[in-house]
Amino acid sequence: MNIYSSRPVVLCLSGHDPSGGAGLQADIEALLAQGCHAAPTITALTVQNTVNVSDFRVLDREWILAQANAVLSDSPVAAVKLGMLGSVDMVATVVELLSAHPHLPMVCDPVLRAGGGGSLGKDEVGYAMREQLLPLATIATPNLPEARILADLPDGSADECAQKLLRFCKHLLITGGHGDEHEVHNRLYSRDGSRRTFTCQRLPGSYHGSGCTLASALAGRLALGEGLESAVQSALDYTWRTLRDAEQLGHGQFVPRRLPLDFCS
Repeated sequence: MNIYSSRPVVLCLSGHDPSGGAGLQADIEALLAQGCHAAPTITALTVQNTVNVSDFRVLDREWILAQANAVLSDSPVAAVKLGMLGSVDMVATVVELLSAHPHLPMVCDPVLRAGGGGSLGKDEVGYAMREQLLPLATIATPNLPEARILADLPDGSADECAQKLLRFCKHLLITGGHGDEHEVHNRLYSRDGSRRTFTCQRLPGSYHGSGCTLASALAGRLALGEGLESAVQSALDYTWRTLRDAEQLGHGQFVPRRLPLDFCS
């Protein structure tokens, strides 16, 4: 039997996507690529594919707490990644869970829309996340449409959304992949007034699971002990490579290739 040193464990609370493009499968693959171990807690079941989402069901509170606490009581969790929660009650459940572990770095990916545009939670879920979860997060990673929902600024710029949201969270990474500029501008804001823009080449096409990939990679880098700004850069670089190498597995968006072809060889 081979004995390896333990990889950092990252607790993931996210929805299940049967297409495998987003949700917990994206979390698992992205964390494996960082050299971490993903411990997935299913928050919701969805009916979706690479085209869009048509339905979802949020799991019962007791099931969420039981899944997560089984991991927390057994493994030395190094970080937490949040994805789809789907309901205001689920937000309250996760707040209760994480309030008992305030030392853990937490990356909050406020999943409110599928890549195809379908809803994965009413806007009230976003507001509950803003008020209750963002204060517990190390960093939140909304794209600009999600940041506008969270900030209640339908036409707000990234700067305007950040100004409002930094009242709730310490660090905010607003990704710019939903625009049409030649370059993508991903903006990191901090409550102390510092900010940094990470620029990358825009790739053609649209992608299913890019936000999950980024947030999970970032959680993995933090679990490994990397500093925040460096972790953001590492996660953005990794995510861009997964999009560059993405595959069209269905009739809709491309799916990021998060693991190399020879990963299991």
